[in-house]
Amino acid sequence: MKKSFFFAAFLFATLIITMMSCNNNKEKAETETTTSGAIQFASDESFSPIVEEERKQFEFLYKNAQLTPIYSDDIDGFEQLMAGKVHLYFTSRDLKQGERNYIETKLNVTPLVYRIGYDGVTFIVNKANTDTCITVNDVRRILSGEAKNWNQIVAGSKRGEIEVVFDNNRSATLHYCVDSILGGKPIDSPNIVAAQNSQGVIDYVEKTPNAIGVIGSNWVMDQRDSKHLTFKMNIQVMSVTNAKVATPNNSYKPFQAYLLDNRYPFVRTIYAILAGRGHKLARGFAEYCSSDKGQLIIMRSGLLPYRADINLKEVNVK
Repeated sequence: MKKSFFFAAFLFATLIITMMSCNNNKEKAETETTTSGAIQFASDESFSPIVEEERKQFEFLYKNAQLTPIYSDDIDGFEQLMAGKVHLYFTSRDLKQGERNYIETKLNVTPLVYRIGYDGVTFIVNKANTDTCITVNDVRRILSGEAKNWNQIVAGSKRGEIEVVFDNNRSATLHYCVDSILGGKPIDSPNIVAAQNSQGVIDYVEKTPNAIGVIGSNWVMDQRDSKHLTFKMNIQVMSVTNAKVATPNNSYKPFQAYLLDNRYPFVRTIYAILAGRGHKLARGFAEYCSSDKGQLIIMRSGLLPYRADINLKEVNVK
């Protein structure tokens, strides 16, 4: 009789614990919506200023949402996405077909890709450098290693060898230069410096007169200027032209208008890639970035939103 009683009590207790566990799991699942819950997501570090602004505004609007960013290089970010460690990744390219097939097969989910904006791959030089206009062809010559010295770009220059500074050798910025500027050929400049991150690029150029830094334009916009017509004062942003000879009149900086009308030649798309079944908050944040509110944040940052009705007007200034 006692054995039967204790056995029945044991079964009852087990049933209660199981029911409580199921309820807890159900409650935990139900706490994540498109505007609430807690997740981690990844982004290439070169986009961290604009992604941070989107994140802060999203969390301000939705008090029950907690978004924890992982800012890393482009290769590591894609690896985390493909392994299912994160379900949202901000980068500068769409998924390749092989990557899409892998996600669909291994993660059993159809990935979604949101285009949210454009930024300019920007070339910066030291404040003392007066040679701030450059041609697309000269950029290629520098990156390919054909032009190693400043006097090969600017006749009579005394600045010596050109040091090319990237954030790191696995970044989306470097991949853009290889794929879109060099046509898939490797960067072969003899003086390549890896500064570890985008702020490191700015710091290195600030103290190195012969350096050219390569960086996303969202890092160099002076946020104190609401019209986004100036850049940070501790470095200079180069003007770039497709013409054979660069002059102040035919060269352009990565302002919004010049990203829009393609006068600035080095423009890349910012993508938010979603790869996760049932991860509602990740989807909610990606959709927010591509919504009117998210696009307005990109517009105000000095970058070019993907969805925007923009009209350009010529103004004669006397």
